[in-house]
Amino acid sequence: MTVAAGRSTIPLRRPRLQPAEPGRADGWTGERWREGLRVWTSEVVACKRLIAVSMACIAIGLGFDYACGMYVHTMTGVKVPDLILDLFPPIDVSFLFIYGYVSLIAGMFLYPIIFRMRMIHVVAFQFSLLLVIRSLFMIFTHLETPAGAVSVSYPWFFRSLYFENDMFFSGHTAMTFLGFYVFRRSWIRYVFLVGSIVMAIVVLAMHVHYSIDVLAAFFMTYGSYRIGHRVLLRLDPAYRG
Repeated sequence: MTVAAGRSTIPLRRPRLQPAEPGRADGWTGERWREGLRVWTSEVVACKRLIAVSMACIAIGLGFDYACGMYVHTMTGVKVPDLILDLFPPIDVSFLFIYGYVSLIAGMFLYPIIFRMRMIHVVAFQFSLLLVIRSLFMIFTHLETPAGAVSVSYPWFFRSLYFENDMFFSGHTAMTFLGFYVFRRSWIRYVFLVGSIVMAIVVLAMHVHYSIDVLAAFFMTYGSYRIGHRVLLRLDPAYRG
């Protein structure tokens, strides 16, 4: 200790730097990974029945969509004029139509699986419900694919899930917009909001949907989400939306 101008001072000492521990360079230690895995596993166990039910709903929804898709694919419908589509020629943006859509749907399921397993049954149930509602609507609206629509060639097994004349309402728009509501408490909701707008522009640009199919998709998605929300409140006591 020294005295300066009648006041005692204590010299400051630089803190000693501790050597970094192995595995802590990025802040994630093996213990934190194990803890995260324990939390993830506990969420799976706590929701195992709801997850099983929601997976069954996915199977039912896909089966229903396939049956209805095959029906409209073989039915003869009508082509109608469209004020918006008549303004511009078809534009081929098949890459976004296929891979952009598949990426958004995959992200809708991968996000809760990785980060919020407690939500996977919510996503699966809401997705299945919207799929069934869309399937019902499209078999009662006998519209053919607009004239001059860009021909789409899906790769691999996705070909069996693509149908002609499944117009009302746009699945590309509705399914992606659903993510905006399902993840409404997370930042990722804006990814799906932007994604749904992009998909709406894509299907109109390619002339594979009428404008009413796209515009109605936003309202139909909201209605489906609200129905699913009420059902989930009854099925899952821990669900808060």
